[in-house]
Amino acid sequence: MPRKAQTESLADSHAAPGGAAAVDRALTLLAAFRQGDVSLTLTELADRTQLYKSTVLRLLASLEHARLVQRLDSGSYALGSEVARLNAVYAASFSLDRVVLPLLRSLVAATRESAAYHVVQGDARLCLYRVDSPQPVRDHIKAGDILPMNRGTGGRVLTAFGPQPTQPVSARDKNLYARIREQGYFSTTGDRLAGVAGISAPVFRTDGSLAAALTLTMPVERYDEKHVRKVLETARKLGSLI
Repeated sequence: MPRKAQTESLADSHAAPGGAAAVDRALTLLAAFRQGDVSLTLTELADRTQLYKSTVLRLLASLEHARLVQRLDSGSYALGSEVARLNAVYAASFSLDRVVLPLLRSLVAATRESAAYHVVQGDARLCLYRVDSPQPVRDHIKAGDILPMNRGTGGRVLTAFGPQPTQPVSARDKNLYARIREQGYFSTTGDRLAGVAGISAPVFRTDGSLAAALTLTMPVERYDEKHVRKVLETARKLGSLI
């Protein structure tokens, strides 16, 4: 009878309620592959999942049969062709608005302020998605508007976390962008338009690249520091889905 592992495996410590243990363990093997990994040895797979090598080998046999994993001539393991096929199916069915808009609506419901999703477009930024505040007094940006990169919290965040600007940047702005990168978001009043306050956070894709800036805007008199946490939480959720 096999002895009980002293350290609980990742699958056992994060088991799906009502799920199948063998499936949870097989999925942790797939999740063990990280950005930059070409292949992993049996020892590396066992270490990363905290499973016995004998258990890993049994699970790999099923994953190989499903072409989710392939065994290389070197004896190590790589992701299989079925992963690429599933990725292509997902990419073909993926619609960004089905991911972004529900989270913008949730942010607006929680804050009662306007939320937008800005992306870089050339030397400017595009308001790709926007959900308005239910309150009558608000700014009137709409989806499709082109806005500057060097004014407004969304533009500042995209500049701080994106590629180096093509135009000269003042020492004051360099210090500002360094501060934005350090704190992970930017909030201010009147930077783009007098009387308007904004809070923006970067949205990073799962591969670490910058996708967009998530922005919450409101009249200056309604600015609330507590909204920063909600913006950061929503930006992280968006990043995990795109």
